[in-house]
Amino acid sequence: MQIGKKLIIGSCIIFVLFLSGLQAASSNSTVQAITNPSSDITLSYVQPGRIAKVHFVEGAWVKAEQVLIQQDDAVEQIQLAQLKAASDDTTQIQASDASLAQKKVDLQKLEKAAAQNAATELEVEHAKLSVKMAELSLKLARFEHEQAQRKYDEVKMQVEKMRLKSPIDGRIEKIYVEAGESINALTDVVRVVQIDPLWIDVPVPLIQAMDLSTGKMAKVLFPNPNSASMEGSIIYIAAVADAASGTLRVRIEVPNKSNRPAGEHVEIIFPASRR
Repeated sequence: MQIGKKLIIGSCIIFVLFLSGLQAASSNSTVQAITNPSSDITLSYVQPGRIAKVHFVEGAWVKAEQVLIQQDDAVEQIQLAQLKAASDDTTQIQASDASLAQKKVDLQKLEKAAAQNAATELEVEHAKLSVKMAELSLKLARFEHEQAQRKYDEVKMQVEKMRLKSPIDGRIEKIYVEAGESINALTDVVRVVQIDPLWIDVPVPLIQAMDLSTGKMAKVLFPNPNSASMEGSIIYIAAVADAASGTLRVRIEVPNKSNRPAGEHVEIIFPASRR
């Protein structure tokens, strides 16, 4: 009987120690991870062409919407100027409008003359048909003018696509082309990255991840002993765990005003569990 009690007490102690170990593991242990750019974009052209100018060098800091690479668009610019002139020209519309106004006046005169038996019904009908044709001519002139504007807008968009703009504030990591080089469509042209803030995707053990939520802070320890630890914010927690490793992907966003390079191995310490 005494032995049984000792076994029960011993089992309870072991169980308590086991739970304490789990809690310590879930609250105090560090998790290894690697820093990544918060944006990493490689740009390419949708049509082949010749590179006319490279506006920046590798390592340069750029703003969103700045032109990075320019294709040769000399021919397209000439076409664009011609279409611009055509889209701005309203001469045909004005001429058709004036013709319609004149034919309406002629019809009114003929109708008055017909009321006084000074014009035949056939002349009046002919004048009415002339007004109808003038209305159609005016409608056609307006349609052709709208088509000219659409064609101008289409070519303008094509010319815009020949100028690669940075989609983000960031740094040029790699330029794959040189001025004067001819390239095919979808060829890698320039890579732009954003490293402020940094993102860290952390494989967190499930028992530890269950206590996390977006908005919570985590401590990031960098490998350089002279670097102070930084605070990061949890911005994303995956909905599906990795069954093989028993981990859940958690993304941490860390400010990086000092422009540390992405790709560093770091350690993450999450807040202590309250369970």
